Amino acid sequence: MWETTAFALIGLAVGFGALLVRPELFPGPRALPVGTALVAALLGGRISGYVMDGQLPPVQLLLSATAAALLVSLPARPDLPAGGRHRHG
Repeated sequence: MWETTAFALIGLAVGFGALLVRPELFPGPRALPVGTALVAALLGGRISGYVMDGQLPPVQLLLSATAAALLVSLPARPDLPAGGRHRHG
């Protein structure tokens, strides 16, 4: 059961880390990237656990972090300027 807690902590760390490092990419609600990273880490960790039959917990943690880091980019909006308004060209 410790794995689920570790996956959740990884997801929260990735989500809040993305907001701290690049806040301009997330003009919407702050809960969106954090929630996305949290769910991605939990799902990535659980799926890797089933695939690897519970073996190699460090690899499961790494895959959980990778899934969270990759999927937290989904709500990112690099096409918007820092003010949050759409560019009209």
